[in-house]
Amino acid sequence: MHPICLDALSPEQLGELDQLYHTSPDPRVRIRALMILLSAERRLVAAEIAAIVRQHEETVRRWLARYAAEGTAGLADAPRSGTPPKVTPAYRARLLELVRRRPRALGLPFSLWTAARLADHLAGETGLRMSVPSVQRLLRAGGMALSRPQHTITSPDPDYALKKRPLRTPAIG
Repeated sequence: MHPICLDALSPEQLGELDQLYHTSPDPRVRIRALMILLSAERRLVAAEIAAIVRQHEETVRRWLARYAAEGTAGLADAPRSGTPPKVTPAYRARLLELVRRRPRALGLPFSLWTAARLADHLAGETGLRMSVPSVQRLLRAGGMALSRPQHTITSPDPDYALKKRPLRTPAIG
C-alpha cells in the first residue's frame, strides 16, 4: 500500500480542522479531524496515525482519502437508510379507528381497550405483531391516550352509603 499524503493545508483549512476537533459534539468526527491534523501538520503516515488514534490503518487511509476528496464536510457520517418502518399508514389509521370504538361493538368479550389488547387484536387482523410500548407510542403520535378504568363499588342496598363510610377506630394510646 502506498502512503497517502495530504497536500499542505492552508491556515484556514487548519483552523477549520482545529475548530472541528475542539468543538464537534460527535467524538468520531473529532478523531477524524485529528487524523487529518496529524497527517497535515506532523506529516505522519497512516500507520503512525493509526497507532496514535487506535484505529486500523485502513480506516485512517479511508478518512484521509475522503477528506482529500470532500473536505471537512466529508468527515461527518453519511446518512444511513436504516431499516424500513414496519408500521404502515393503514396500520396507524386502523389503530386509531379501533381505539375510538368500543370493543363490545366489535363483538369482543371486554369493554375497554388496553395497549396489549389493541396489539393482540391488530396482530390478528394484520399479521403485524407490535410491542405494547410501540402501540402506546403510535397512540400518542396520533393524539390519543388510553385512560385507566375508574372502578366504583356500588350496591343496590339502600343502606350501602352508610356501610361504605370508613370505620372510625379508637386511637390506641
